[in-house]
Amino acid sequence: MITFEGLGIDERLIQATTELGYVNPTAIQEQAIPVLLSGTTDFIGLAQTGTGKTAAFGLPLLHIIDAAAKYPQALVVCPTRELCLQIVKEIELFKKYMTGISVVAVYGGASIGLQIRDLKRGVQIVVATPGRLIDLIERKAINLEQISYVVLDEADEMLNMGFQDDIEFILKNTPQRNSTWLFSATMPPEIRKVSKRYMKDPKEVTVGKVNTSNKSIDHQYYVTTAHHRYETLKRIIDFNPGIYGIIFTRTKLDAQEISERLTREGYDIDALHGDLTQGQRDKVMGQFRDKSLQLLIATDVAARGIDVQGITHVINFELPDDVEIYTHRSGRTGRAGNQGICISIVHAKETYKLKQIERINNCHFSKLDIPSGKDVCRKQFFSFMDKLLSADISHGDYETYVPMLAEKFADVSKEDVLKRVAAMEFDRFLKYYENSEDLNIRERDRSAKRDPNDRGDNRSSRRESGRDAGRDAGRGDSRKEYKSGGGYSRLFVNLGTKDGFYKASFLQFVLDMSDLKKEVLGRIDMKDMNSWIEIEKTAAQQMIRSLDGKKYKGRSIRMNDADSGGGRR
Repeated sequence: MITFEGLGIDERLIQATTELGYVNPTAIQEQAIPVLLSGTTDFIGLAQTGTGKTAAFGLPLLHIIDAAAKYPQALVVCPTRELCLQIVKEIELFKKYMTGISVVAVYGGASIGLQIRDLKRGVQIVVATPGRLIDLIERKAINLEQISYVVLDEADEMLNMGFQDDIEFILKNTPQRNSTWLFSATMPPEIRKVSKRYMKDPKEVTVGKVNTSNKSIDHQYYVTTAHHRYETLKRIIDFNPGIYGIIFTRTKLDAQEISERLTREGYDIDALHGDLTQGQRDKVMGQFRDKSLQLLIATDVAARGIDVQGITHVINFELPDDVEIYTHRSGRTGRAGNQGICISIVHAKETYKLKQIERINNCHFSKLDIPSGKDVCRKQFFSFMDKLLSADISHGDYETYVPMLAEKFADVSKEDVLKRVAAMEFDRFLKYYENSEDLNIRERDRSAKRDPNDRGDNRSSRRESGRDAGRDAGRGDSRKEYKSGGGYSRLFVNLGTKDGFYKASFLQFVLDMSDLKKEVLGRIDMKDMNSWIEIEKTAAQQMIRSLDGKKYKGRSIRMNDADSGGGRR
């Protein structure tokens, strides 16, 4: 088996990687590093998150950078602050035995003045998020004309976040680059277009199949009704006592509400969403990294670029609309060769989405029964017993207290002591789950008369079907007719696919802006420059007030009732 030494990289890098425990390169490292060491070949690397892509480009950069030249020679562009800092941290470890090479991170939410000062000191490698980098270019605080190497990391995520124009602007402003290296988990058409426009005969390497999920991840799903979704989430968490994971929601409102409910019920959890300041975000991420928090609940936008080791579970409180978003969510677990579990909570009419993901990602979903209350109590009980038996009693003068304990419990049997220990630990669980209902949808339930209190599930299902129908708008699809005139309005907005939106990112954007829940939406019909949104009439004015007149990338958003005349096609 090949080693890092066999790849031909600098001996000082070998020394650092050996200390880090790196002996054999991963598949993407083995195939990318020999190509990138030349510094003259454009490169596309397709591999899942957690496969070692930072080392795949970081080690070659350090090998070919001129340490004597004190100006930016390499530029790494990535979607988020977290990933930016993670890349810098890893490169710093790799260059431990190399002197004279400086790496700086530039990103939004931090002092641009301090970042400009760091750049003026003389750096060779700049790791940047697109927005802050463009700010620096426009302030003439960074000169990219001498950049020789450009790395686009997590390229698909940057496009999903609407950074296509920014990426193209950056590439246009690095005219002297010797090579461009693009790394991505998936290969949507937009990335292919960028590569054709700005790369020359790129060497393309695919580890696994494009869009194929990480084989270290076990994909599971539970089927329940919409109004049992939260209770199902609790049941899953309680059934996995050692869980350390991320829960994904569609909107920041859902993330905050679920976080508050679970916190009130005693769970170590916090939310990560767009309303947090950078300081608040750093605090939450710090607590999650040091495991003061057992669970993090986040929207897709807020969780971009999170790279935390040891995550055991990813839970989709709701399935995303796009397969690529599912791929990125699930990629938070099962990293660096570890096993992970990705769980999705779905209702019966969403199972078609699972089949789409299976087909495109070449993965398999296992359907599991939602654990009963007794199952949860049993699992928690055995977990506690394991902790009790493995407790470290080698420290502390426990022997001193044994005679007192023996005297105190002289008239209590061993069985009664164990019962009392169990009662102290599990009283809350036992009472809570004593008469818990079955949350699974059984075959008999489907044929029985629908529960009149279960309107939310069917209503949500109809709208999910409506969104699916929206994908076929303009192609004669008639699965769902336009509902204006009933309980729905249709809104026009001057945002479309040319603004960098996919259907899922557009949905996330309008819901985050308006603080509405997805249940109020029907079909979304997106065109290049405009979109039409079907929405419950009671929520229409709130969405218009929230978006109309606001700015998106410097352009004023215009939203109005499509049937008022302003947005007719």
